[in-house]
Amino acid sequence: MSRIGKKPIELPAGVDFAVSNNNVVTVSGKLGKLEQQVSKLLKVELVDGKIYVTTLNNSREANAAHGLYRTLIANMVEGVTNGFSKNLIINGVGYKVFDKNGAIEFKIGYSHPVIFNAPEGITLSCPSQTEVKVFGFDKQKVGQVAATIRDIQPVEPYHAYGIRYADEVVVKKEGKTAAKK
Repeated sequence: MSRIGKKPIELPAGVDFAVSNNNVVTVSGKLGKLEQQVSKLLKVELVDGKIYVTTLNNSREANAAHGLYRTLIANMVEGVTNGFSKNLIINGVGYKVFDKNGAIEFKIGYSHPVIFNAPEGITLSCPSQTEVKVFGFDKQKVGQVAATIRDIQPVEPYHAYGIRYADEVVVKKEGKTAAKK
């Protein structure tokens, strides 16, 4: 049994929750609507304003899926209520980022500016010339968009130039240390 899977999920006010006959969980709130197919080995039900995920049998597969789907459903509820965000930092001489009507324009050492358009359900913003904030209600999509932006110019290890997460620690390599004669 999963310890995380046993915990109930509080359903906040203003969030609608439904489970269809083929085990598709639908959560909708003020920020959007999310759906998730749940394993047939699990039962998802709403009791007294709390969502419970239980296993139908004690198989190894059911126990493995128990905590996973409970966490996915909890992330769906959190996403449609408050949303998720990732912050990225741009570091480098002359590296800048600009907001262009829903798209982001990067000047990061290439001969041309790189323009990144926000996919549906994602909001991109630039609090400063060296920061990008990715916001959305789908946690997986927010993480994927942030990773895609980070891949535009990965951090190089000698000067730490490039795009990185705000909470990422970059370990810089030592340069050449050959002795002069």
